[in-house]
Amino acid sequence: MKQRFSLLLFALLSPIIAFCQDPDSTNTVGIDEKINAAFKPIAETVGGIVFYSVSIAGNSIPIVLIVLIASALFFTLYFKFPNIRYFGLAIKTVKGDYYEAPSDSSPKIVVSDNTRDTILDDIPDTIRDESAQGEVTPFQALTAALSATVGLGNIAGVAVALSLGGPGATFWMILAGLLGMATKFTECTLGVKYRDIDADGTVHGGPMYYLSKGLKEKGLGGLGKVFAAFFALMCVGGSFGGGNMFQANQAAAQFIATFDIHSSSAGFLFGLIIAFLVGVVIIGGIKRIGQVTEKVVPFMAVLYVGTALIIIFMNFSSIPTAFGLIFSGAFSSTAIAGGIVGVLIQGFKRAAFSNEAGVGSAAIAHSAVRTAHPASEGMVALLEPFIDTVIICTMTALVLIITNIDGSIMTYGLKAPDGVGVTSLAFESTISGSSYILTIAVILFAFSTMLSWSYYGLQAWKYLFGKSTVSDLTYKILFCIFAVIGASISLGAVVDFSDAMIFAMVFPNVIGLLILAPVVREEVAKYIEFTKNYKKSE
Repeated sequence: MKQRFSLLLFALLSPIIAFCQDPDSTNTVGIDEKINAAFKPIAETVGGIVFYSVSIAGNSIPIVLIVLIASALFFTLYFKFPNIRYFGLAIKTVKGDYYEAPSDSSPKIVVSDNTRDTILDDIPDTIRDESAQGEVTPFQALTAALSATVGLGNIAGVAVALSLGGPGATFWMILAGLLGMATKFTECTLGVKYRDIDADGTVHGGPMYYLSKGLKEKGLGGLGKVFAAFFALMCVGGSFGGGNMFQANQAAAQFIATFDIHSSSAGFLFGLIIAFLVGVVIIGGIKRIGQVTEKVVPFMAVLYVGTALIIIFMNFSSIPTAFGLIFSGAFSSTAIAGGIVGVLIQGFKRAAFSNEAGVGSAAIAHSAVRTAHPASEGMVALLEPFIDTVIICTMTALVLIITNIDGSIMTYGLKAPDGVGVTSLAFESTISGSSYILTIAVILFAFSTMLSWSYYGLQAWKYLFGKSTVSDLTYKILFCIFAVIGASISLGAVVDFSDAMIFAMVFPNVIGLLILAPVVREEVAKYIEFTKNYKKSE
């Protein structure tokens, strides 16, 4: 308890140090500008490497996007369209229809008061629930991973994609989401297959482990270690930037703009609050994260999608026109942003950058599930791109297209400078006051994304620096500090750098997935056979 209290207190006070800058408010060069200027050349160099582009049909396409699309198509064909064949099985697995936890001979340390059992020593990061059978459930693992992908990209990113690619980008976005289901299916099966479980039940998993252990089985141990270390390093950096600072910054900006707050310390105070809330949750480990996300994610999805559906049906007569624009724009040679190829790029880019299929991050969350069958979690994971991209991103796109039929929201072919602002305008144009609902959604999306990325970064941090209490506390303190920094100041180059780190994770991860695909096929066969013979115990 003392350690947890100390961490929370330190997490709340430390950002004050980070926030200190030139007290002369008239000084036009603050600490954020100085840091931004220092990071800019680094961000440009790293970003230039990670997002190196080639020209196809007159369009500049990042190599990382080609890798994501090609691998998603390969896994879709290799596993014979698991996104279709296993969709029903995935839903049943999430529901727990085929749940079979691994055997656990460790005694439970409890005292009974005749009404319930009370935990004497619950370990927050174990895959064993010391109070009951089962720990991080398939549904909790799904929502924990979804909370990292369902975020501001679903609101702001879609608006930017449509502004550049027009309505037709929606078609390709949906197709890319469907293909990405196969990639998530592959990486999350491997995440459970090669995870480490300590003697006390603490779980450690993700690409770091299936790259090092899996490639070693294939006689590529040296390469696996290099890939694993590189992935972990990029994951830590990405968790502090894109998974933390960017989320806090955009949530604070939307909150301040919606409520028209002019205080210069508003961002800092917002950052303190969100750091406090994040700190309270992440101190509890993956169990607490799972418990929170299983409530927050469905709520925010229903809130956002529900509002979007209301707007869509309020403009019911425009729905046929919207779908006509989507299909004509997807295949028209006169389409915006470089013809058909340009529109395809915008749709695939939005889907790939939104659901993170191929990045490998989701495998870290899914590794913590309590299951005896690695492929069962692959089944659960394939639902993520469907929910994130096919449903939520499409709802945003439909709202934007329907409300922009008269061209009052944005001009297709001209990049929207503020994606959240455009989406907010689209919501407000139909339902007065809905911008407040959107603000709540933005904050919840940012908060949940921060929770999951804190766990991703922590697992990568432990892989690099050891699985100790000091290592654990150090990372969590830093994460809370960066939350306040992100909400307080503008660090564009730092966030650009961290985004590049996140997508640098794609290269070692995808190579490992391709090499280990036969292992996944074996695990899938085992799980299918298990479900055929499954008899639920009474």
